[in-house]
Amino acid sequence: MFRGKKYKESAKLVEKTTLYDATDAFGLVIGAAKAKFDETVELHIKLGVDSRHADQQVRGAIVLPHGTGKARRVLVFCKEERVQESLDAGADYAGGQELVDRIQKENFFDYDVVVATPDMMGIVGRLGKILGPKGLMPTPKAGTVTANIAQAITEIKAGKIEYRLDKTNIIHCPIGKVSFGAEKLTDNYNALVQAVIRAKPAAAKGQYIRSCVTASTMGPGVKINALKQL
Repeated sequence: MFRGKKYKESAKLVEKTTLYDATDAFGLVIGAAKAKFDETVELHIKLGVDSRHADQQVRGAIVLPHGTGKARRVLVFCKEERVQESLDAGADYAGGQELVDRIQKENFFDYDVVVATPDMMGIVGRLGKILGPKGLMPTPKAGTVTANIAQAITEIKAGKIEYRLDKTNIIHCPIGKVSFGAEKLTDNYNALVQAVIRAKPAAAKGQYIRSCVTASTMGPGVKINALKQL
């Protein structure tokens, strides 16, 4: 894989085999971020579970203490009488069948999170094959299927993120921007890792957190000693 000059220079700052304390790790990530834009900082947590088994799934949502640094667009599926309530709470789009039609016919995806009231899941369920692969399908576990629309929108706008395993048993989540500084990134990291630990399935055996790596959008990965959280 071709690596640019800036990446190679940044990679020299990181010892590949070292497990860093969280604050030190984020300090390195910030120091290695050379892009001209405010890079997103991501966390990648590999777990000792098998996502192929239903009783070993790890999924949930959490409001990060300092948010993600990204404005998130919210689409709400609700009955007509709750559309204005949704918009007043900060939703970018709100409606019912007309939004389903727009998604199906126009490939409308100008939003980051989808919320639905329970009484709308009958029609929203038809979009499973479209929204599911994009990670946009509302679910009770993520708090995006709820009768309390205003609270859900407020939390999402404040920095609520969903975490879940991919097929390789890794959780990938944004936890802020380089401009946050090491202290705020560490706070967000601690909140996310503790949430993942609380979500440990009863069926999980052996070491739960296998590895934890952070990196900015264009920077090298830095390994974190996540065992300190256990």
